[in-house]
Amino acid sequence: MTTLLLIIHILACLFLIFIVLIQSGKGAELGAAFGGSSQTLFGSRGAATFFSKVTTVAAIVFMLSSLSLAIVSAKSSSIMNKTVPVKEKGAAQVPFQGGGVQPVQPQQAPQPIQPAK
Repeated sequence: MTTLLLIIHILACLFLIFIVLIQSGKGAELGAAFGGSSQTLFGSRGAATFFSKVTTVAAIVFMLSSLSLAIVSAKSSSIMNKTVPVKEKGAAQVPFQGGGVQPVQPQQAPQPIQPAK
């Protein structure tokens, strides 16, 4: 399920990038910034062109797939709960604050230095 949602999310993301990049800008001239544009509130071509409708649909699919992935990942357990800690040879294990155990190496007594003969 997660893999299918991830594939849909990536495809929607790439399609959304593509569709936004092929659209032409509206009111990009300097005069449009000061109200000198001859376009109406929704532009001279009407309330919504074909590309703006496709962009809206792609954005909705992208947002729904984002929310779905967030919900699915929140319901699944953590990967840390599924892994088993590796036990090292001769190492003691001590519980630590983050949960689980932490390997501790045994300390060896210092060896006395032998004088050279």
